[in-house]
Amino acid sequence: MSVEYDAIIDAVSRWYGDHARDLPWRGAHVSPWAVMVSEFMLQQTPVARVLPVFEAWLERWPEPSSLASATTGDAVRMWGKLGYPRRALRLHAAAVEITGRHRGVVPEDLTALKALPGVGDYTAAAVAAFAFGRRVAVVDTNVRRVVHRSVLGAADAGRSTTKADFALVEAMLPTDATSAARASIALMELGALVCTAKDPRCADCPLVEDCAWVHAGRPAYDGPARRIQRFAGTDRQVRGLLMDVLRASDCAVEKAALDVVWSDEAQRGRALQGLLDDGLAVRREDGRYALPG
Repeated sequence: MSVEYDAIIDAVSRWYGDHARDLPWRGAHVSPWAVMVSEFMLQQTPVARVLPVFEAWLERWPEPSSLASATTGDAVRMWGKLGYPRRALRLHAAAVEITGRHRGVVPEDLTALKALPGVGDYTAAAVAAFAFGRRVAVVDTNVRRVVHRSVLGAADAGRSTTKADFALVEAMLPTDATSAARASIALMELGALVCTAKDPRCADCPLVEDCAWVHAGRPAYDGPARRIQRFAGTDRQVRGLLMDVLRASDCAVEKAALDVVWSDEAQRGRALQGLLDDGLAVRREDGRYALPG
């Protein structure tokens, strides 16, 4: 780690010690399973929405084996309105794999983590670092933004994570594994709370004096225009409305109960077929619909 990087990491880590949020998936007492559950839930979902579902989930399924013994329908119902409910199916599948192949213990090895259903490079790195204190580059949108601004002087990190992003964060990490894991979560927290995409609070940032972006006059983002994802009127909205009906019922429902949620028959049919194809809903022999399992 260079002297420049050392100063950045030291400043961010000290800041984290004073400003870290008290979240239930952080701390030495938190199990690797709890860390994994949080990482699945936090994908594209704000902390405030995740908190109540996370706590209820861990109370019901405190270990991978307890979730593995439940049905996929139980997992989807418990997922509630977090969005992207296929994550619930993947988390359930990961619990089954951990229970069967790893004797109910979340693996520490990166390769074994990546082999689990629904666990990609980021999630594997996050679990390895935050649950096991491993020295591994954890690179999410927040980390990329902090690093690109403070080191590269860019307003934004671009649309997707690159190999160069991983290499840069890896180079910045302390050699000591415990310090590296703390640095990873500190960079992430700084990006979430201070070095935000819109209206960054530079005056409150521990890196403001040495930030390359600030020194450059905080130039505006000049990359490709970002595509704004709309929700109203999309198939995703219709899928959510259909899922609301299925989750709210303790038994299978008639198709008529689903038909009333959206007037466009073609779009409604397309959304329902998508749920069936994704394994989020099933059609019974009597023509009624229900959650899986």
